[in-house]
Amino acid sequence: MFEKNKKVYFVQDNASYHKSPETWKWFKENRKWIEVHNLPPYCPELNAAEALWKVTRKSGTHNKHFESEEQLISTLDAVLGNMYENPSEISGYMAPFL
Repeated sequence: MFEKNKKVYFVQDNASYHKSPETWKWFKENRKWIEVHNLPPYCPELNAAEALWKVTRKSGTHNKHFESEEQLISTLDAVLGNMYENPSEISGYMAPFL
């Protein structure tokens, strides 16, 4: 949770939209409260989001065909909601990041 007068440390991967001039302009304008750190290129093992996507694919989307975007969104909502409600189920995937 965000706390007033506390610095935010933001770790990001190398997605192209993280490198846009507009993004870095915003980071620069807000550097009093946010500190940005970039992960090295091609290091998914350092990115906690990759572990969560692995769980998401395994439990929700692997080898499945979705007839509509709404079905996909509903499945993702259920999988991510389950992670939120049952964090112990993903704790093994998150252990390297704790």
